[in-house]
Amino acid sequence: MIYLLVSHFLPWLEAHGLGFSRVFTYLEFQCAVALLCGFSVVLATGSPVIGWLRRQKIGDLAGFDHAEMDRLMVGKKGTPTMGGIVIVGAIVVAGVLFADLSSFYVKMALICLLWLCGVGAVDDWLKLTAGRREGGRQGLHGPEKLLFQVSLGVLLGYFTYQHGYHVVPTHTLYFPFFKNAGIVLGLGSFVFLATLVMTSTSNAVNLTDGLDGLAAGTIAIASLAFIPLAVIAGRAQFSYLLLPHIQASDQMAVLAAAMAGACMGFLWFNCNPAQVFMGDTGSLAMGGLLGYLAIVIRQEITLVLVGGIFVLEAVSVLIQRYYFKYTRIRFGQGRRVFLTAPIHHHFQQKGWSEVQVVVRFWLIAAMLAALALATVKLR
Repeated sequence: MIYLLVSHFLPWLEAHGLGFSRVFTYLEFQCAVALLCGFSVVLATGSPVIGWLRRQKIGDLAGFDHAEMDRLMVGKKGTPTMGGIVIVGAIVVAGVLFADLSSFYVKMALICLLWLCGVGAVDDWLKLTAGRREGGRQGLHGPEKLLFQVSLGVLLGYFTYQHGYHVVPTHTLYFPFFKNAGIVLGLGSFVFLATLVMTSTSNAVNLTDGLDGLAAGTIAIASLAFIPLAVIAGRAQFSYLLLPHIQASDQMAVLAAAMAGACMGFLWFNCNPAQVFMGDTGSLAMGGLLGYLAIVIRQEITLVLVGGIFVLEAVSVLIQRYYFKYTRIRFGQGRRVFLTAPIHHHFQQKGWSEVQVVVRFWLIAAMLAALALATVKLR
């Protein structure tokens, strides 16, 4: 909003000695103020929202159907959840104020964020009012949640391809570490890839959200890494790096900065011991937005590096589930690879404290983000 207003009225502002306001049209300044705005909005609204959640008795049930995990997590029972509404709200405020709202990609990203926030909020609400349904902590059933995620992926994938087709007639799947390597995708393969990336990332972040500060800190690190990647993708002067140039995609850096700031603000309340959890309301939305960022700037494979922790968490769950099923069929009794999945709980049961797990995973996430940025030149 401010970007559009300043751009439109810049001659008048300059004529009245307010030419300094042009800084709101500079991408670097947009990113900086979006990050600060995201952080400040969460900090200002966090306590009132937590108080409201407590009054509504929207607290986590902390049930894991696993005796050892129930013992480790007993202190979290009753902690307010659905705190993701604060993060999403802050990103929307920062995006509306400082991003270019005429950008197609910004509009689609905000739709992605709000759609998945809504799905996550319904899921959280059903879990927290489980007495109205059978199944203990059951929220939305897996197929129900997947239907909404896949539908969003198909819609955004289709419209993003059609929009980009008039600017860049093809979509190329870019491979890090390889010079001029890529696969040109048509409409069908692009929509499939977009749906796969957004759905997978959304669910992977959701699985990561299991310890105080783990998901919020890791998302903040990944978001910060996407800021320079989006700037490079959106500016033709960086063509010498041989990365895909996507016209107007640099505005996605503003949303990445807003997400980083909002997650850092949320850590103020979510660090150990957490006063609030983001819940599916936040984790599904953050993961989906990260996935859409990667789709827009053609860095889908780089997302695997940037979000390496999310990949590790998701893969650990898949390995645990399918190995258990296989060994139950093969040997008559299910066996497990990890003590518990997702893998952050495995390390807890190995004797790591919750803070040790979170900080060590943050360090790994930071190293992976640095490696992902290095791929800009390592080709």
